[in-house]
Amino acid sequence: MAAIIGTKIGMTRVFDDGGQSVPVTVVRATPVTVVRVFDEETHGYNAIQIGSGKRKEKRISKAVRGQMSPAGRSDFEILAELLVDDPSAYEVGQSISAADVFSAGDLVDVTGRSKGRGFSGVVRRYKFAGQTATHGTHESFRGPGGIGACAYPGRVFKGKKMPGQMGALKRTIQNLTVVAVRSEDEVILLKGGVPGARNGRVLIRPAVKG
Repeated sequence: MAAIIGTKIGMTRVFDDGGQSVPVTVVRATPVTVVRVFDEETHGYNAIQIGSGKRKEKRISKAVRGQMSPAGRSDFEILAELLVDDPSAYEVGQSISAADVFSAGDLVDVTGRSKGRGFSGVVRRYKFAGQTATHGTHESFRGPGGIGACAYPGRVFKGKKMPGQMGALKRTIQNLTVVAVRSEDEVILLKGGVPGARNGRVLIRPAVKG
């Protein structure tokens, strides 16, 4: 199962053949390069490692640069490993474009890092209703209320919804429809929204539940 590493540009809309407006996310999908090939006999599983983007080599460790070098480059910005059924269909240095993997109408899963919202309270983070605005409530209108029991068990259970870091998490949106693949512009249009902010990296794979 090949995939594409893209950069989220933003959202816009296109019109289908019936004149209906379709919201789409525009993703810049430049070709990726196969960096390594893993097979069942040697490594115990079938997979490929792909690289995309470019960054300064001095910011990449020597070990990682050596790992990339068989592909003819050692300055990939991001690497991703993908399980495949037949690793013999790929070779190190091979270039894979969006048009090689996807076409209009395909269903895909898109993985990205959601927008970071910083330290947030429970009202924003978990949609708590907050406290009443009267009847003795004092300086705790947006607080979570009681977080534990009385003497027993005498502690707060793990997983209790509390204030804390919100967002900046790896998230996957499943079964998005590919509206168009524009090879000349190196972009792919996906129906609906995808995780992350503008210029964020996203991984586009064929849908596992499609």
